[in-house]
Amino acid sequence: MLESIAFSLGPIHVRWYGIILGTAALVGLMIAIREGKRFRIVPDFFMDLLLIGVPSAIIGARIYYVGFQWADYKDNLWEVFMIWHGGIAIYGALIGAIIGTSFYIRAKGYNFFRIADILAPGLIVGQAIGRWGNFMNQEAHGGPVSESFLRDSLHLPNFIVNQMNINGVFYHPAFLYESVWNLAGLLVLLYLRRRPFLRAGELFISYFIWYSIGRFFIEGIRTDSLDITGPGWLASLMNALWSPMKLVFEPGELTYGGNVRFSQLLSLLIVIAAIVLIIVRRKKGYANERYADPIVSTKAIEKNQVVKEEASDEGVDYDSNRTV
Repeated sequence: MLESIAFSLGPIHVRWYGIILGTAALVGLMIAIREGKRFRIVPDFFMDLLLIGVPSAIIGARIYYVGFQWADYKDNLWEVFMIWHGGIAIYGALIGAIIGTSFYIRAKGYNFFRIADILAPGLIVGQAIGRWGNFMNQEAHGGPVSESFLRDSLHLPNFIVNQMNINGVFYHPAFLYESVWNLAGLLVLLYLRRRPFLRAGELFISYFIWYSIGRFFIEGIRTDSLDITGPGWLASLMNALWSPMKLVFEPGELTYGGNVRFSQLLSLLIVIAAIVLIIVRRKKGYANERYADPIVSTKAIEKNQVVKEEASDEGVDYDSNRTV
């Protein structure tokens, strides 16, 4: 079994989980910076976004999880702040990051969807890398499987098979399924963003569609899902949609006594909402810009207008002195 602690500095333990998440954030940042250069957006803008997005994501992820597990925290409020004890949710992280960064994007005068398009490939590759932190912690796995399934059916290397042996029981490497799905999604997004039919905002929306489809099916094999008690018809619908997976996988047990995995329900709603959003934005004329069109900050336009007015007051031809 691999150790979850990478190294120690006296009483401070540096865990692989944190190192892997940090690496995921940096790789996502580099992808965004590289694409941003095509639109003449300075790297500092994306670095500032990262500094805002990461804490916003952590706060959102924690609020999301605690909200669903409030019974475990209401009598011990200090535990809410102890995220090192575990308990965060990826959808909450996305919600938190979107809220936090949207204020900064607007303050800089950019359209949110234009910047979100640039960030989408970095987000999905960051999630692909970040899931290996779950691997190191032996968490976010699926239900029990045989060792032969991992070795002979999936042909996984020894270090993964051995890490999926938890207290003598082998489990589905759900982290790996999601990581591979997200890497495939990265290729899809990189392909889409060079297609002339793609409108502004649709790469970001496509990211949500791709991720949510994968999350819906992978969530069904996990044993740590946040669940709710919904009407029978809803539980039946979720089971029916997931049923093709039963050809290969057995569903994981529901942990908290509900009959609907909330992440599955949310994934389904996101896919439907995303498709509707693409259609409505096109019909209403909200998506007239193409992905490849220039990205211009309204703040920069206002600044240029002020410079022009000041130059005009001084009797200077602004257009002939563009280097001002």
